Formats: sequence, structure tokens, C-alpha cells
Amino acid sequence: MAPKFTAPKGTLDVLAPQSRRYGALIARYAARVSAAGYELVVLPMFEDVDVFLRLGESTDVVRKEMYDFEDKGGRHIALKPDGTAPVARAFVEHRPTTPWKVWYVTPKFRYERPQKGRYRQHHELGLEVLGSDDPDLDVEVIALAAGLYADLGLRRVVLKVTSLGDGACRPGYRDQLQQYLDTRRVELCDEHRDRVADNPMRVLDCKRAACISATADAPRLLDHLCAECEAHFGRVRAGLDAVGVRYEIDPKLVRGLDYYTRTTFEFAAEAMDAAQNGAGGGGRYDGLVESLGGPATPGIGFGLGIERILLACDAEGAFPAPEGIVDVFVVDTMGGEAARDVSDELRRAGVSADRAFDNRPFKKQMTAALRSGARLAVVIEPDGVQLRTLTEKGEPETVSRDAITDAVRKRLS
Repeated sequence: MAPKFTAPKGTLDVLAPQSRRYGALIARYAARVSAAGYELVVLPMFEDVDVFLRLGESTDVVRKEMYDFEDKGGRHIALKPDGTAPVARAFVEHRPTTPWKVWYVTPKFRYERPQKGRYRQHHELGLEVLGSDDPDLDVEVIALAAGLYADLGLRRVVLKVTSLGDGACRPGYRDQLQQYLDTRRVELCDEHRDRVADNPMRVLDCKRAACISATADAPRLLDHLCAECEAHFGRVRAGLDAVGVRYEIDPKLVRGLDYYTRTTFEFAAEAMDAAQNGAGGGGRYDGLVESLGGPATPGIGFGLGIERILLACDAEGAFPAPEGIVDVFVVDTMGGEAARDVSDELRRAGVSADRAFDNRPFKKQMTAALRSGARLAVVIEPDGVQLRTLTEKGEPETVSRDAITDAVRKRLS
């Protein structure tokens, strides 16, 4: 009989062994960014909707993808569709010392058509730095993301970078692009034909054949950068070369949010379908804090979707789920009291251990032990205690009850 309740459309339940990959991925990410001086930040899953309106009212995230509602106090609230804006809000509220280097893992919510690896609730690894416009910081941020992909064994992830200029050079370019697109409006896709004036640069990011063809000869922002932005981007490219991060310059890279300035980047997983191969990205957002009521504060960060990363790993056959989560499984044929006490003793000694319950027969307990992925079984029987190797061939070892913990430590080492 079909269940009465199932996960809402566009969401998924993550169970073991896949959930082990989530945990292992988050742990690797945390270790990498913590080693570079980034601190964990934990923020609400919902904010005042005005926080997210700063993403740009012409973006799909704001126009039609937010889960927003009025709460019981009459406040207009939105579930988090983006990780950066809440960090900027927290910076304005708490004014931490700069540069403020933080990382997070968070669910994100977007009401969009569910696709493979793109869910209405998905999960993101994020990183933000507020308070410095040093281009070497751009290099550090990009290199941390690229290093994570390498840690996971991914070899077909391509980094694309560009510069979107700033308030000095982008307005003039935008006007030129608008004039160019006005002469080719009839060639654009249905979505952008009537919206080109809202944000002409968004047309450059369209993946439909009509817009790709219509913008083939469009002016390039990289050819219109002011001297300061050109020098900044040059330093970023030189830094990436120096630290050995390979990249491609993509003049049409815009990304989907309006707050980006100067350095902008994206990672494409080439082992996946080309139309949906984005595995993460980010860039500078030097005006976002100011738009939220704070002082002029430069910032840079990225968001890496966990589901997208794991799909890329699947496509390359990389980063399998860890085999198990415990070192030892305790099997007890004498009623369970010994298993209770030995499991607790091992855990207190720093050894991960699990056991069976409900006084199950010996064979079922051993089946559970094998399923757990544990390396050793501690088998407690009326005539003694045995250590049995589960992950490879080996002779059982008989030990005394008082020597179990020392014997287990020795075998595991």
C-alpha cells in the first residue's frame, strides 16, 4: 500500500549510505576552510523578505522563486533562497572585526521546476569574506573551492572566471549592450525578448540557442573595464596562475544574481549533461552590505551545492560513500547486559561501537555486524570473548572480559 504521506515535491529524503557522503563531504569542506582561518557561522533559515530583495528585483530568485509568506505576527518572511544576503545582514547587525571570514552549510529554498540535482530544498556549502577588496583574497576564495573538488577526486571540473566591472565602468557598458540587443530583440528567446530592458546583461547568461546566436557578436564587458577593475582582474589571474589553479576566461559569465561586481566565477562539471553542469560558483559583491544599511564594505564568497557536487562525483565515479561509521560491533548471546556494558566501555575509550538489541539470535547479530561496516566484532559467549575480523580474513582471538578494550585498540592500530 502506498504511504499516506511522502516528501513534498521538489525535496528528497537522504538516508544512509548516501547520507554518509553528505557528512563526509561537509567534514572535508570544514577541515579545508578552517585551515585557512574561516569560522563557522549559523544563521536563521528565514529572514525578512527585504533582505533578499537586495539580490536584485529583476532576478528570478526574487521575482518568482522565493518561498515567502506572512507569519502570525504579520511580518513578511522568506525562506532562505541565497546564503550570501543573510551573512551580509548579520555583518550589518553585529559588526564583527574585518576581514570577517566565515563558512556555513545551509538548506536553501527556491520554488522552481525540480530537475536532476536541483531541488526546491537543496543544501549548500558556502563561504564569505567581508571587509577587504584585495584581489589576493579572490584568489584564496577560488582556490579553496577548487581544492575541495580536487580533494573529492574530481578531475573534470572546469573553472570559468571573468570580471563584471563596477559602478564606474559597468553602466556605460550596459548602455552599449542595451543598444546592441535592441537591434536584435526579435532574435531573442521568448523570456528575454520582453525583459531585455530589465537587465540586458542577463541575456548573456541565457543558455537557449536563440540568445546564444543573437549575442555572439555582442560587446564584451572585459573590453570596457576601467583601469582599476582591469588591474584587479589582472592580479586575480596572476594569482591563480601562481597557486596552480587552472581556469578559462568566459566573457559571457554573468550568473543569476544582480549583486556581483568585479571577480565572478563558476565551476562546470564536464562529466555531467552540459545544460545542467553547474557545480558551484560565486564572486564579489562590493555593494551588498551598503544596500542592507551598513557601511560600504567589500565582500566575496561562493556557494557550492551539495547535491550537484555529489552528482558530479557519481558521473566521474569519485567519492563513494564511506563503508561504515563504527569500528566495532558487539555481539552478545547472553541476554544483552554484556553488550550494553562493553559498548559503553569502548565508547568511553574513544572507540566507535554499535550493538544489536532485542536479544536477537547469533546469526542475525552477525549479519547486522557485517552490515554495519565495522572492522571487528566482539563476540561475547558463555565460554569467553572473541575478537573476529569482519573486513578481511583472520583468525579469531580469545581475550578476557577485562582485556577487551586494550585488545580492541591493539587490533585497530
